[in-house]
Amino acid sequence: MKIVSVVGARPQFVKAAVLSRALRQRHDEVLVHTGQHYDDLMSDVFFRELELPAPDTNLGVGSASQAIQTARIMQALDPLLAQRKPDLVLVYGDTNSTLAGALTAAKLGLPVAHVEAGFRSYDRSMPEEINRVLTDNVSRYLFCVTQASVECLRREGIESGVSVVGDLMYDSFLTALPRATAMQAETLERHQVKADGYYLATVHRPANTDEPKAMRSIVDALGRLDALVVMPLHPRTRAALEAASIEVAANVRAVEPVGYFEMLSLECGAKAVISDSGGVRREAYFLGVPSVTLRDSTEWPETLETGWDVLAGTNPERIVAAAQRHRPVSPPPPIFGDGTAAARILEVLELDPPIG
Repeated sequence: MKIVSVVGARPQFVKAAVLSRALRQRHDEVLVHTGQHYDDLMSDVFFRELELPAPDTNLGVGSASQAIQTARIMQALDPLLAQRKPDLVLVYGDTNSTLAGALTAAKLGLPVAHVEAGFRSYDRSMPEEINRVLTDNVSRYLFCVTQASVECLRREGIESGVSVVGDLMYDSFLTALPRATAMQAETLERHQVKADGYYLATVHRPANTDEPKAMRSIVDALGRLDALVVMPLHPRTRAALEAASIEVAANVRAVEPVGYFEMLSLECGAKAVISDSGGVRREAYFLGVPSVTLRDSTEWPETLETGWDVLAGTNPERIVAAAQRHRPVSPPPPIFGDGTAAARILEVLELDPPIG
């Protein structure tokens, strides 16, 4: 098969690293980087650390509004797909790169495969939710992480081409864990923290960064916590803090974005992870570290039911209470697969190929 894989953001690089490796053993893959995340700490470091093949094409779209960024990707991707004529276009997750890749392929009559299909927050104010719903509705292959995602699709009348394969992030996590563990002492020393003596926080979603009131509430909550907070800053978050003249408290250590292995090391040693990132919270779950979701909805209700994640929104009192809660007694149940998602995706594609 000739496959074009479209990526553009940090979580997609992590997933593509394991799936690209599997695809390239028997098929011809072209990796297209949209340029949605473009600086070294948000993009290049992941290609180096995960040994992800260098992109065959970088569209270089950069930052822009939701609509403009999506349109730029489509405009650049359309002639590329028309020239390459792939048998399949593969997209990941719920970013503007995901939607642009899916829509461009669908309009050219090319089959689309969506990795992480069926996730739903049922919050249409989230750009990511719009991206998920539209992408699922134009996809031929819908690769779900959990059975709950299958049920979400079924309620929307989508049943053809749906498969439960597990989580590619868990595949990558299992591969990376030994190295992340080996470098943990060095990582903690570099950040001048001790295991279980700090919180780890990240904020990047537009609903938080684009709303000064939300950002002030989150920063206020972090400042009330009973330990140091290590906070790697997404470029959007740093710009939002500066634009609104928001200063972090003395116990909050704002740092530059960190690489994949360093982030896993920090997650592993944290008292709790406080984030609006789906990938970071899933990694915390894999590690058995409590998490706090800086949103009012989640795509993974299973993590709430087990007690390992708590929805806190941007309310300071709720954030502080959730972060300082007691750690659940029972370990996290294995709801994200067994680490063979890449092999399962490949098996589905080869049993029902998009060609001939």
